[in-house]
Amino acid sequence: MITIVDYQMGNLRSVQKAVERSGVEAEITSDAGQIAAAERLILPGVGAFGDAIGEIRRRDLEKPIKDFIASGKPFLGICLGLQMLFEQGFEGGTHEGLGVLGGDVVAFELPAEFKVPHMGWNAVDVKAAGADLGIQSGTHFYFVHSYFVRPTDPSVVALTCDYGGEFCAAVRRGNLMATQFHPEKSQGDGLRLMQRFATSPVEVA
Repeated sequence: MITIVDYQMGNLRSVQKAVERSGVEAEITSDAGQIAAAERLILPGVGAFGDAIGEIRRRDLEKPIKDFIASGKPFLGICLGLQMLFEQGFEGGTHEGLGVLGGDVVAFELPAEFKVPHMGWNAVDVKAAGADLGIQSGTHFYFVHSYFVRPTDPSVVALTCDYGGEFCAAVRRGNLMATQFHPEKSQGDGLRLMQRFATSPVEVA
């Protein structure tokens, strides 16, 4: 069973369907107890950083999410679910994130020929932290975002993408993985990444 966090700002059904295509059952919940007891957890997200982190705190979900990540069980963040893991985001002001990873979330500042939001298919480059994900450099995933993460620890960067300059497209640290792109919208390669998350062995320290 995979648990998907519902804070009213994620494309929940498409994530759930992608998981279920892996042959694994998925539940959508905003219940802190269910999140704490989850076997695997996905934090999705579409929208603005400040609104999203505000909803998570209003629903008292910050502690169960952080406790789950600290437990060592598999965690996947998607898009805004990646960005909220960091210390600060600057979308519509300055907002404190979950602080699970060091770094911040900033807006693209690109030459005029690069449209923002960055929307559509783009290739990724595999870094050391992503070497065991079964992804090859040059694989294309689907992105929709105007902001990107800047980790303070380069060793957590699993994938990068070049869009008017290189940015972090995914992070990996132990049981935690999070992507800026939408694997649930990325057809075969995205679904294979979801399946790998859904079926990989659980190794809790």
